[in-house]
Amino acid sequence: MNGETAILLVEDNPSDAKLTLRCLGSKGAGIKIDHVRDGQAALDYLFCEGSFAERDPGLGPRLVLLDIKLPKLDGLTVLERVRADPRTAALPIVILTSSKQEGDIANSYHLGVNSYIVKPVDYAKFNEAVRNIGTYWLRTNTQPALLGRA
Repeated sequence: MNGETAILLVEDNPSDAKLTLRCLGSKGAGIKIDHVRDGQAALDYLFCEGSFAERDPGLGPRLVLLDIKLPKLDGLTVLERVRADPRTAALPIVILTSSKQEGDIANSYHLGVNSYIVKPVDYAKFNEAVRNIGTYWLRTNTQPALLGRA
């Protein structure tokens, strides 16, 4: 992947972030994962603004794992803004959240999410779900070369 960020993890809960990073990291070396803790930081990262103004937009991410309940801007607002911008409209986004609310699920798909996954409470099931996400989106799925480049 030549230094490009494979995954942007947008998660405010430190325990969930640590667990997700551990599960993804155990899947394969060389997968670069960046982590931000709120919705505004996610947009700044994706559009190379604010504290991420110097980030090279050509270095990913290839996938966004996005929680819904976030400080500053919620995940659905982030999803809506990402889909509205032609530079990021096709970027794969997977909602990874604890919300089972039908409204959150329906709104996510209405706004263009690629997949909605409720975080399993059981560690083994959580690990399997996160590893499967990484495997599918980074190894199985075929994406255009310049996908999501701001």
